[in-house]
Amino acid sequence: MQEQASRATSYTTLASGPDFRHEIEIKRSRFITVLRRADTEEAARDLVAGLRREFHDARHHCSAIILGPDRDIQRSSDDGEPSGTAGVPMLEALTKRETTPGAADLSDVSAVVVRYFGGILLGAGGLVRAYSESVSSALSLVPLVRRSRLRICSAEVPHAAAGRLENDLRAAGFVMADTSYSAQYTVLRVAVSDNAGAIADAADRLQLLTSGSVTLRPEGTEWVDVPFP
Repeated sequence: MQEQASRATSYTTLASGPDFRHEIEIKRSRFITVLRRADTEEAARDLVAGLRREFHDARHHCSAIILGPDRDIQRSSDDGEPSGTAGVPMLEALTKRETTPGAADLSDVSAVVVRYFGGILLGAGGLVRAYSESVSSALSLVPLVRRSRLRICSAEVPHAAAGRLENDLRAAGFVMADTSYSAQYTVLRVAVSDNAGAIADAADRLQLLTSGSVTLRPEGTEWVDVPFP
């Protein structure tokens, strides 16, 4: 439902894959940051719950989430740290992260910082800096993708020709959405900008690659991962 009502046409998120982990140490305290791509609050809560079980002897499991193409769901938790010293700076690290110069559009990210207390008090300012640095340093290393609302165009291709045609389309710079299959055909799905010119360019390229034997059929729009520059 968020996607249908969204005003945004693109945003940045984590590349699909396992949770990303990064650890720093500050005055003998360990700060273990775990980042997960999550598009629901339930997925974000699952991350916290799983890390509480894994790091059951840690003192704090602080968290921050930012969800939706319009980044309209934002939550944070200090989990026992002094109010405003953990969750809020973690959330600010997410919301203010510039994925391209001048553009802060990161979303669908759940961040948890597990802290093992090292015996030295950091003070309120020290905690704010530590939790902010933990998330920021992890974000500087994690792979990102652009998630864009694109027009899907499909083409029914004989199974034997599908692999080579898909490779040719990728080599030509086209973004491919999920492939599906029927008894007779492989259905390739090309994701292009939602305008007549982009659709026509894709149709022309497909005609060229298949000597006019395959037709491109425009369908609806979907959110699709696009490699980050």
